[in-house]
Amino acid sequence: MGEVQPLAVARDQTARETLTLYVRAGFHVNSNKPNDDYLIPLRLTWDKGPVEAGAVEYPQPQLEKSGFSDKPLSVYSGTFRLITPFHAPADGAPGPSAITGKLRYQACNDRECLQPRTMDIRVPVDIR
Repeated sequence: MGEVQPLAVARDQTARETLTLYVRAGFHVNSNKPNDDYLIPLRLTWDKGPVEAGAVEYPQPQLEKSGFSDKPLSVYSGTFRLITPFHAPADGAPGPSAITGKLRYQACNDRECLQPRTMDIRVPVDIR
């Protein structure tokens, strides 16, 4: 479902990590702010690590009509990107390490929703 690139960041600087996600044709995932409380939002969270994560930037969702809600669904489909700024502390140890996180989502099509899933994310980090 996703693709990560290694993150290179200098001490006391911030770099942006882009996580590219792919949703299988015919499916979508709810956006990070679904229009109904009972829908499971897409959520990317980062664990504490050698760099500090800032607020995740989610793309503009698409609005789709459905047969089970009066409100349009706020979703992502196809290929889209989540961007997170990471700050390396001034006293951070230089060299290779990694930051880990979790991506929670629920994939649906026009007939059903699959079980919610949580995917482990690992991004190689090089602090310079």
